[in-house]
Amino acid sequence: MRVLVVEDEECLADMIAAELRRAAIVVDIAHDGRAALAGLRLGGYDVLVLDRELPAPHGDTLRRYVVAEQLPTRVLLLTAAGPDDRAADPAPAADDWLAKPFTPEELLARVVSLGRPARRAEPQVIERAGVTVDTAHGLAARDGRPLALSRTEFGVLEVLLRAQGAVVSGEELIEEVWEEHTRYGGNAVRVTLGALRAKLGDPPVIESLPGGGYRMAEGPGAEGSETEGPGAGGEPEPGARRARV
Repeated sequence: MRVLVVEDEECLADMIAAELRRAAIVVDIAHDGRAALAGLRLGGYDVLVLDRELPAPHGDTLRRYVVAEQLPTRVLLLTAAGPDDRAADPAPAADDWLAKPFTPEELLARVVSLGRPARRAEPQVIERAGVTVDTAHGLAARDGRPLALSRTEFGVLEVLLRAQGAVVSGEELIEEVWEEHTRYGGNAVRVTLGALRAKLGDPPVIESLPGGGYRMAEGPGAEGSETEGPGAGGEPEPGARRARV
């Protein structure tokens, strides 16, 4: 799940982002309407957590943009408005409202509830060449052998499996898996793929193609696999991957 948090109070925005990231949700932050609009134009967000009273453009303008562009992004509006004010709200209806102040647990529950419908048409368990990911439970395996993957490794594997043999570029992997705020070197994709291949074991099933593309082979013994390893650079988020929303 990918979330854009738009909140001009930096401490509150950081608190929201930290709570969502603890649940393995990819989060980008914008502190004003202009930066939020730029993020929405890039697309790819499942949920927009939006403070209505923003520096220009106003939060209502962002809601109108989501509707006008027919974005699949669901909107969770953060507001101090009461029920009467909401009924008179001139902007397009939000998918959900959350009154300030709120608890981090309540915010997380609302975001998860909104984000799940955006993914409901996608299969929860994906398999190819003996490799399986269970997106509902954050589990991965090869030929029944469990794999302990970092968040980025799991995300890369999921994207490649969903492509079902189609070529995925390095840029597409970065857009789908890495958080916008994360600083990483140009070899981050290759480093992550090296670590992922090592955990998948032999025979290799991820092919590297000329021009920087990658794909899952139909079966064991992928041709043209590179031999990058985890020592080639810094993985942005190490650690075992066990939960994913």
